Amino acid sequence: MTVEQSYALAKEAYGKWDVDTDAALEILQTIPVSIHCWQGDDIGGFEVNKSELSGGIDVTGNYPGKARTPEELRSDLEMAMSLIPGRHRVNLHALYAETNGKVVDRDELEPVHFKNWVEWAKKQQIGLDFNPTLFSHPKAEEGLTLASPDATVREFWIEHCMKCRKIAEYFGKALGTPSLMNIWIPDGYKDIPADRLTPRKRLKESLDAIYVEEISEKYLIDAVESKVFGIGSESYVVGSHEFYMGYALTNKKTYLMDTGHYHPTETVSNKISSMLLFSDKLALHVSRPVRWDSDHVVILDDELKEIAIEIVRNDALDKVAIGLDFFDASINRVAAWTIGTRNMIKALLYALLMPHDLLKRYQEEGNYTARLALLEEFKTYPFGAVWDQYCVKMNVPVGEKWLAEVEKYEREELFKRTPEVLTID
Repeated sequence: MTVEQSYALAKEAYGKWDVDTDAALEILQTIPVSIHCWQGDDIGGFEVNKSELSGGIDVTGNYPGKARTPEELRSDLEMAMSLIPGRHRVNLHALYAETNGKVVDRDELEPVHFKNWVEWAKKQQIGLDFNPTLFSHPKAEEGLTLASPDATVREFWIEHCMKCRKIAEYFGKALGTPSLMNIWIPDGYKDIPADRLTPRKRLKESLDAIYVEEISEKYLIDAVESKVFGIGSESYVVGSHEFYMGYALTNKKTYLMDTGHYHPTETVSNKISSMLLFSDKLALHVSRPVRWDSDHVVILDDELKEIAIEIVRNDALDKVAIGLDFFDASINRVAAWTIGTRNMIKALLYALLMPHDLLKRYQEEGNYTARLALLEEFKTYPFGAVWDQYCVKMNVPVGEKWLAEVEKYEREELFKRTPEVLTID
């Protein structure tokens, strides 16, 4: 049976519930996912005075072929995007600046250091998002940056973040789409603190200083990201969920929720509807935590589906900025991008193919039997046939056929970067 024949049968099955599969595919084309550049080089970046990875972040694995230069990283991103249906975005960190061999510290970064990224994004017809990098730096070695008791350290990182806002504004102006700039910091203590309040006061004051300049949301969307704990901050994180949620709501900033940054029994999907009641915008970093914030490649699991469902059923596709954040060096990095991003898009399609109005009505009527029955039955509806049709429509490989393209790219490009040779089986 051809893809088109399978799709015709799926369209009929969904149509019995007034779910328009053609309309779902049209909507899906309009949803951008922000693909994180740091999967491609294990969060190494291109600074001349590169520091060891730090800030509670760890990347495991040593699969051959990681990007060593900006050109290689952009080539790898292009390869991944050629296998991912739809038009998406790329998310950069400040340590991916290009300084032509000159030592430029982070408080000295300027838009010109990202000119090549902008020119590339123009050719790809995509937007760019951005993050200041407050880790892997001598001034972050003590585990405190914007909340540091050392005023000179705080001032350095405040200046860095201010410079990053101007870089993100440059992205927005040059590319015609606002750049979401997200601040995450590693600040915290390994053991029980004697004072939880003072570091948070300093963080609040630092953020106030960073945001003193008003920049139009036409070009820049400011976001802040919390975390429950990290390596080196197991007992206390300055930028907690409550801190950043309060700061974002009070100061009209976008609150960003990372799926690995909460207690194991918490789910981001359950938080989305509450945040939407009080926020005009919301941002996500989607990863797959395994026991902790381990940033595994996103798979099509129940929580990913539920995140997508919450966005779709609440008509929030224009309110929630979806980004990815995982880094796995144990597998082919281009494949990691492809798997994770395709799964995020699959989850959105799955959500678009549900009769949400009917399910809501069942709930309001107290018909919980029909609600549960239908939710379960739709799990085995022919979603895969609709996904395959979308891939055909977007001119990307159907099913697992993309893997052969990655294998070919690996042989012809990635293995040239290393003497080791592995194969994908």
